[in-house]
Amino acid sequence: MPNKRSAEKRMRQSEKNRLYNKYWTSRCKTSVKKVLEAIESGDSDLSSKRLDEAQATIDKAVCKGVMHKNTGARRKSKLSAKVKSLGAGHTL
Repeated sequence: MPNKRSAEKRMRQSEKNRLYNKYWTSRCKTSVKKVLEAIESGDSDLSSKRLDEAQATIDKAVCKGVMHKNTGARRKSKLSAKVKSLGAGHTL
């Protein structure tokens, strides 16, 4: 336990921030998993729809400061490349 009032306040703030960050990171992971499931099923329409939702969720996490902007960009790029490869595979 902290000995000073400022340390107590900092502890309360960090716990609140931890829960907030956990909520957004969990939400991002869930949306990414949904995209990957759609890709594995082979449904290009569903995967592109879920890609849009995942990108929006990642962008919100970046705006809120939960995720670094380069991390968000990297994850969106990887997902979109996988969705594109799914579409290219079906046109051949």
